[in-house]
Amino acid sequence: MITLLIILEKLLLTNTKVLLPDANVTCIIPDDCILPCSFRPTGTVVIHWYKQQIPVHSYYYNKDQFGLQNKHFSGRTCLFNSHIPHGNASLLLRRVKVQDKGRYKCYTSTRKGNQEIFINLEVKALIQSVIMEMTDEMVTCSSHNIYPVPQVTWATDPPSAQKTLENSTIKSTDHKGLLTVESTLRILGNLSNYTYICSFIAADKTQVWTASRKNREGITQEEGHALTIPCIAPHNLQNFSLTWTFTLSTEPTVILRYDSKTRHTFNLWEGQAELDQDLLLLGDGSLLLHKPDIEEHSGTYTCTISGLQSRHIVQTKVNITVASISEDEQSVQRSWWSTAASAAFFLFTITVALPQCVRQRGM
Repeated sequence: MITLLIILEKLLLTNTKVLLPDANVTCIIPDDCILPCSFRPTGTVVIHWYKQQIPVHSYYYNKDQFGLQNKHFSGRTCLFNSHIPHGNASLLLRRVKVQDKGRYKCYTSTRKGNQEIFINLEVKALIQSVIMEMTDEMVTCSSHNIYPVPQVTWATDPPSAQKTLENSTIKSTDHKGLLTVESTLRILGNLSNYTYICSFIAADKTQVWTASRKNREGITQEEGHALTIPCIAPHNLQNFSLTWTFTLSTEPTVILRYDSKTRHTFNLWEGQAELDQDLLLLGDGSLLLHKPDIEEHSGTYTCTISGLQSRHIVQTKVNITVASISEDEQSVQRSWWSTAASAAFFLFTITVALPQCVRQRGM
């Protein structure tokens, strides 16, 4: 932008009529945006900004004029008035919208002549997140409030033939012109065999947002025996957050959080569950349950690892069962029952059989 202003100033020093190719500016929705325009300052100036033929902003008699301004731009435009005497006619456009996209003209008029500069404004709404949902038959990725339409790609781990990853993608537009894009893929074979990965790639290729998910096979473990529930990030992450949630029958409960940047851990199940701090640095957020209980720890565990423009989810159902009796314990129980039976027989002999025997002998 600064380079364009310098070029304009140099050309204006030698020409009264300047013909330049259109400048291209890209702005992010809903941020503020500057459309550059420069002229040779020679006394008073008249400035008009247009989008096609629509009045956007005017300045003359040394002040802003809003009488003809289109209502779409009402309250959203201003010039840098203190810089106008120095040849700066740039327009500040606030809270950029999809509808602002188009070709703008900056018209300036001084006693040295008139000038027209054209600006092509492109707008984009960044991909903020990708939501991934999975059923037994389908996996769906969606993203909201984006513009323009991104490219959606699918992959699996382990890899699958690309032709088996045919997906259906639909888009819808809200009243602001922003898009919701949803892509659906049919599950391949057994649900737990693959990690499903979807990527949303911005139209200008400057942004890639990736989500992945794996529903693992259920884990069964006896109560009282230590259990590890796996969760490993598919890629090396520099800064990430880890969240473990537990669902039994109601809403999910956050039982553990970890932030790799601060290395801060929140653990609701302190003493019952923990992470391996050394493995965490390698992207392994597996959860260790020390002595799982049937009633307290049977349910669905969801691990979410979130990094910069990425999210990985692993879901595992855990079933804690009654502990089985070992052979040693069974031998101890048999010995105990044998001893108890012998004691019972001895007591029966003393209290019942022996007195009857004595009476019979006396008779």
